[in-house]
Amino acid sequence: MFFSLKSSKGCVTGTIILLISKGKSSHILRFDEEIFFIYLLPPIIFNAGFQVKKKQFFHNFLTIMLFGVIGVFISSVIITAGSWLLFPRLNFIGLTPRDYLGIGTIFSSTDTVCTLQVLHQEETPLLYSLVFGEGVVNDATSVVLFNAIQKLDVNRIDVWTAVRVILDFLYLFSTSTALGVAAGLLTSYVLKGLYFGRHSSVRELAVMVLMAYLSYMLAELFKLSGILTVFFCGIFMSHYAWHNVTDSSRVTTRHVFAMMSFIAETFIFLYVGMDALDTQKWRMSKLSAWDSVGVYSTVMFLIMLGRAAFVFPLSALSNCMNRSSSRSSSITLKHQVIIWWAGLMRGAVSIALAFKQFTHYGVPLDPVNATMVTTTVIVVLFSTIVFGFLTKPLVNYLLPPGHANNIDHARSITKEDMMLPLLSFEESAATNLLRAKDGLSMLIERPVYTIHSFWRRFDDAYMRPIFGGPQRDQTSS
Repeated sequence: MFFSLKSSKGCVTGTIILLISKGKSSHILRFDEEIFFIYLLPPIIFNAGFQVKKKQFFHNFLTIMLFGVIGVFISSVIITAGSWLLFPRLNFIGLTPRDYLGIGTIFSSTDTVCTLQVLHQEETPLLYSLVFGEGVVNDATSVVLFNAIQKLDVNRIDVWTAVRVILDFLYLFSTSTALGVAAGLLTSYVLKGLYFGRHSSVRELAVMVLMAYLSYMLAELFKLSGILTVFFCGIFMSHYAWHNVTDSSRVTTRHVFAMMSFIAETFIFLYVGMDALDTQKWRMSKLSAWDSVGVYSTVMFLIMLGRAAFVFPLSALSNCMNRSSSRSSSITLKHQVIIWWAGLMRGAVSIALAFKQFTHYGVPLDPVNATMVTTTVIVVLFSTIVFGFLTKPLVNYLLPPGHANNIDHARSITKEDMMLPLLSFEESAATNLLRAKDGLSMLIERPVYTIHSFWRRFDDAYMRPIFGGPQRDQTSS
């Protein structure tokens, strides 16, 4: 609902400017997608990674990857195929095959912030983690997939083309993540081991901000995904570097990063609201009012269909992967409905990708491109305002306040488990072999829990002594 008010304020601002300019313009400045990706998006994504609850995020990492990666591919295919079939029937023609592929990725990017404002993390840790994690990974996947599509030879699309897209995506995803992890670990090591960055809030904060932005720019320089890089950089800085700074710096960093993210988000939604009243784009479109409404409705229908096509099947798959004696660890039907609803809203990334695909420095060159830009703006505004206002009643109806929902009672990692080494050179080969066999049995029976427990043991034994962080009994994240 908070972001619905932001969009509404943008519309009000655009109306005021339109009246002052006597109908000539509804905005003061012109949106530039390069400015968005270089200056506005990094603080938003970095803050999301820095503030994320890491325990829940990584405990549900496989499920988040299912929704945020596989789900984007499924949604993109459905939206692309649906628009290809339905747009010509609405007298909307002139789009190229690359445009249709771009439309699939543009409208597969979600904005889950409205739902997160209503969910209570303490009462629904699993649901909150899935909605939050999918929202960030979804944005990154959409951008990576969009960039991969731009490299395609659309005149020769076959099975090998799809394989190349998938391989290119996997390469970008893995290398971007590795770069972000490396930047976060390097920052942590600098703050822990080198004197020049310590004992001064100004220097500590400067090192963290500059290293995070450097990681993003390096990713963009190497044609990788800056979103993924800066997101995982934020996670690892929060996990290690944050514990190596002074107490005042710990408080300052969280407030400063949240403030930077808030300013960037406000600017984006103010622009979206003002751009909806850009009379120049509306005059360029050649569609009738009825056909325009048909295009908007078609896009919304395809978004809802594409969302449902992967949320419910992948939720069932996730429940099978996360086998546990605890019933509360599964994704119930009510949770699936909320996850589906949370992903229906579109946000700033959709706007930026649409401008990158259909404009030249913020100006559409023909009526078809102008129609797609206005369609994107209308879909973002409608989904954010209408669905945003309906989110709280829906969540309160499905998950009544005060009712304990989905508290994860899965078996925790005991202190004895944490003290066991992964392998020991002081023990016999038979003992190590037996331990490896037990670990393999756990991995087959409970893969997510086992991987998480192995990581926690590895983290305490090797990572924290080098890069910093609290002791096991002090960790709450």
